[in-house]
Amino acid sequence: MGGSGGGGGKRADWAGMMIAVAAVSLVLEGSVVAAATRHVVGGSGTGWTIPPNASFYGEWSSSQTYVVGDTLVFNFPTGIHNVIQVPKSSYDACTAQNQIGSTLSTGPATVTLTSSGAHYYICGVSGHCSTGQKLAITVASSSSAGPAPTPTAGGPTPSGAPAPASSGPSGVSPAASGPSGVSPAASGPSGVSPSSAPPPRPFIFSLSLALLSVASSCLIFL
Repeated sequence: MGGSGGGGGKRADWAGMMIAVAAVSLVLEGSVVAAATRHVVGGSGTGWTIPPNASFYGEWSSSQTYVVGDTLVFNFPTGIHNVIQVPKSSYDACTAQNQIGSTLSTGPATVTLTSSGAHYYICGVSGHCSTGQKLAITVASSSSAGPAPTPTAGGPTPSGAPAPASSGPSGVSPAASGPSGVSPAASGPSGVSPSSAPPPRPFIFSLSLALLSVASSCLIFL
């Protein structure tokens, strides 16, 4: 009997230890998830609109640090503005040609940053991008990488950039309240979608669940 009781006590100690480890792991996992930053583009006062000057969004972005897992929040009234992710060449020319993903026409729009590197966004409404409603950012793979520099193209529109006409490639009408007329291209790496899911939770979360499961099994057989 004494041996049986001793074995049960050891199993209880072992199960308790695993539960403690799992609890600590869950706390750490929660800290990682909570580290993601929500960036309100242009600040809560301005949002996503025709800026006061062409360098406004470049200056705002230079004060931000973007990391994979962060989100961009574009605050704008539906039917007045939109958000289109484009490659650098289209960003410089203020055109929606070769756009990445679908046009976000309903405000506010949230974009989850799922990959590192440079990302470019413009408003596809005729004339808005050429007045400075465009955003260029550089996303770091982790917060330990330090502040990411704003891409060179984040400043004013180059003087040689053509002014988009009302029937230009973006095909977006200022009065349209529905999806933009621009044909969506293949989904891009930055997850430009209002419903984009955040990156998978770290491995530590799965480990915690496994430890809890094993600990529960040990307690059942005590």
